[in-house]
Amino acid sequence: MIVVLTGGTGGAKLVQGLHHTVPPENLAVIVNTGDDVEWWGLHVSPDIDSVLYALVDALSTKRGWGLENDSFRCLERMARLGQPTWFSLGDLDLATHLTRTNLLRAGKSLSAATAEIARRMGVRSQVLPMSDDRIATMIETVNGANLNFQEYFVRERHQVEVRAIRFEGAEQAHPAPGVVENIGSAEAVILAPSNPVTSIGPILAVPGVREALRRTSAPIVAVSPIIGGEAVSGPAAVLMRRKGWPSTIAGVARAYEDFLDVLVVDLADHADADHLREGDLHVLCANTVMKSQDDKRELARFTLHAALQARGAKV
Repeated sequence: MIVVLTGGTGGAKLVQGLHHTVPPENLAVIVNTGDDVEWWGLHVSPDIDSVLYALVDALSTKRGWGLENDSFRCLERMARLGQPTWFSLGDLDLATHLTRTNLLRAGKSLSAATAEIARRMGVRSQVLPMSDDRIATMIETVNGANLNFQEYFVRERHQVEVRAIRFEGAEQAHPAPGVVENIGSAEAVILAPSNPVTSIGPILAVPGVREALRRTSAPIVAVSPIIGGEAVSGPAAVLMRRKGWPSTIAGVARAYEDFLDVLVVDLADHADADHLREGDLHVLCANTVMKSQDDKRELARFTLHAALQARGAKV
């Protein structure tokens, strides 16, 4: 079993590559839900949906989120009716959120609702929310505003200055069924090229998850979302600096230093990789920019190979 911790567009792309590299039944994906938001009365789980769409090859190539070839007529109509439209939902995408909301209102947990939607979509891999408990990634700005992640990332286009990041509800939360168990029995654990602060950070904040990563005998491989000191997309570099980590591959290594075995970085960071290799961490260079389907599959194969090599060394 290959276990992936993921969130964001980069993570969904790597999951799509892994889907074409390993048997789908051998893939378990643990997904960030700190970005979840209620929108137009619906429970939206953006990272879960991106993974589900990636696993059926329906993820929008152009946007990196939502469904391929979706339309936005409902969004246009909502604008005419005076409703907020800064958070875009496609027409077909709405069906996913309507179904999830109905299942939750019927008493199902988020993990049970996710499994039901996955089954109906034909997904054969396990897709697990990090927790069934509500955890919200909150961004405190320097002017004292408290924004949920979507308000910060989408509405404000992550252009406001951040004072602090917190994961509201994490301390009281529990891992969703299967999360800790899959990590413990994995042949390899992969941390996708996701924001270490707001995509992987909420997963690690769930009590028991970080401990499971420290205990597992499986090799743990992370793919860096940072290239040349900048994020491939989004505010990862800014938020890493706010956490006190350098916005470099060294900062990624620091975020995961208590459990990480191998760090995969982009070819552009080969010089910095040499410095990191002076410690115990194995650092490998590859093309980590996934512009095409072939790029996704090649990075997935490279990461899996790195994990197998590390497993041999660990054993």
